[in-house]
Amino acid sequence: QVQLVESGGGLVQAGGSLRLSCAASEGTFSRYVLGWFRQAPGQEREFVATISRNGGTTDYAASLKGRFTISRDNAKNTVYLQMNNLKPEDTAVYYCASKVPYPYSSGRYYTEANDYNYWGQGTQVTVAS
Repeated sequence: QVQLVESGGGLVQAGGSLRLSCAASEGTFSRYVLGWFRQAPGQEREFVATISRNGGTTDYAASLKGRFTISRDNAKNTVYLQMNNLKPEDTAVYYCASKVPYPYSSGRYYTEANDYNYWGQGTQVTVAS
C-alpha cells in the first residue's frame, strides 16, 4: 500500500505562488496515476488536476487551467502542483491521491475522487486577500 505525504502548503498573499509536493513511499511510483484535489471548509472535495503514469497526459479543472500545473518526477517518487496567481478562493486543504489505472495504459488519468485508492493527509493552503 502506497503512502502519500503532501508538503509545501502555507499562507500566501493573493497573487502569490506555491508549489505543493507529494512524496510516495513506494518504489514503483510510475505504476500510479496521480491526482490533486482540494476541499474548502463546508464544501465537497473537488478535482484540481491529474497526471498519467508517464506524465505525458494531464487534465485540470476548467477554472484552474492556466494558473495551476501538475508534474511528476518518477525518479523521485514525487508529484508536484505549481500554483500561480493564487486567489482567496483557492484556500483549501489540498490532497494528493493515487491509483493504478485500468486498463494499465500510460496515458490513462482520472478526474473523480471515487476513482482513487490512496490518499495523503492533506496540506493547508491559505490565500490572504
